[in-house]
Amino acid sequence: MRKGSKLRSEQAKVLSFVPTGEYYYNKGMKAYQRRELKRSLKYFNRAFQLEPLEPMIACQLSIVYTELGEFKRANELLHEILKNLDPYMVECHYFLANNYAHLGLFKEAYDHVSIYMDKAEHGEFAEDAEDLLELLELDSDLTVEDLYEHDDLIVQQEKAKDLLESGHFQKAVDTLKKVIEEYPEFWSAYNNLALAYFYLGEVEEASATLEEVLEKNPGNLHALCNTAVFYYYQKRQDELDELIMGLEKVRPLLHEHRFKLGATFALIGHSEKAFEWLKSLQKIGFEGDASYYYWLAHSAYETGRIQTARNAWKKVVEINPEKEGSEPWNEDRPAGFENHVTSILKKLQSEYTEEKLFGLFLTSVSEHQKSVLTHADFCDVEELSIVEKVYLAHVLNRNVNSSIKVNQEIKNMHEVALHLYKSNHPISSVDSGLFLTWFTVAYRGLKERETFKNTKAFAAAAYYVWNRLRNEKVTKKQVCDSYSVSASTLTKYITVVENYLP
Repeated sequence: MRKGSKLRSEQAKVLSFVPTGEYYYNKGMKAYQRRELKRSLKYFNRAFQLEPLEPMIACQLSIVYTELGEFKRANELLHEILKNLDPYMVECHYFLANNYAHLGLFKEAYDHVSIYMDKAEHGEFAEDAEDLLELLELDSDLTVEDLYEHDDLIVQQEKAKDLLESGHFQKAVDTLKKVIEEYPEFWSAYNNLALAYFYLGEVEEASATLEEVLEKNPGNLHALCNTAVFYYYQKRQDELDELIMGLEKVRPLLHEHRFKLGATFALIGHSEKAFEWLKSLQKIGFEGDASYYYWLAHSAYETGRIQTARNAWKKVVEINPEKEGSEPWNEDRPAGFENHVTSILKKLQSEYTEEKLFGLFLTSVSEHQKSVLTHADFCDVEELSIVEKVYLAHVLNRNVNSSIKVNQEIKNMHEVALHLYKSNHPISSVDSGLFLTWFTVAYRGLKERETFKNTKAFAAAAYYVWNRLRNEKVTKKQVCDSYSVSASTLTKYITVVENYLP
């Protein structure tokens, strides 16, 4: 190119382009009008990230979530608009009513459609709102309160499910016990309660809960599948093999049951059977949640169907972007709770000290420690107990404030957890029970001025006691070899640990 050319002159005038929220909003609207919902979701999400205080963007994003069947996410945005962005955006009440109706929360739907009709009698969605209200009242001779009393049941069940999936096991137990007390024939709550007990290491309670379900509701598929999971983790192979023979003969009609069966087969390592059930759902147009696509990707990969696995994993990441990097074929994937930011944050928000201590430990070993500590949902430090503040100071390797000094007991408590982590990582749902057991023991021990001086002995004893609670076959010799302690020392500290258990 010759010196002083016109092209060179024009290049010197090029300015950098920085897209705005409005830019991505317009692109999202164009994609939405073309019914490219996934593409529009991507653009609206980006627009909302750039302009989180703009209610119109948030509202349009919620509409796309609704059309994709993500009603809970849509409602979270709509509530955010009404609470913090624009309380006069009354159409949000109609959208909420519509979404709650889809979720089966009819009382909530009734409340919001009534608010909309009261505030926007001649609004854009007035006719649709009247139709929805008429549908909600259809064939009802009961009061609204009587007709929709099961809303509380659904809300509590969803709450318990979220707690269970995030490793908030003790809170899940408390919630589910209340549900069962009020609805003694709601079998789904029993099954989730059994899982919560099992992950807490309370195997006898878990087994008794499933036995109660199968006694009162014989053939309950969820209970049978959960029993298979228990046998798998307890290495009760003969009993598992016998149960699998029965499960392989089951031919459920409901999508929910097919998914449960497929996910169970995937979890216990029967990948071919898992893929058969999960893929059959996809063939008939089933649109599952992130966990469905996770198990489909997992079983497809394990059976050599690589492209199917990759396509399914794209769905997982679309629904849960934080899962990127944890693909089944990624040998370095962050598979444990320690690398799941959402789970750590929920533990830190628990009302139970042992769960908060566990959350702080997870933070200390997490690859995403910075993300946890700087997250908007990180726990309120001022509301932490003195023990929790001191442990946080240790995790941060600095004092939270000048009045807090990390003492040796807290350091030793952490050292015991590290010994356990060395041989039990990444931390799975089942492994969580071990750490929760330890932090329960530690918290009670701190109250009794326990020093935890022999950290290896405490770790060995906690591991042995936890396995015994779960009916796992582990010998004292195996534990002594793993933690380099003598048999007499182990026996001594087992007694100490048991004294601090509830």
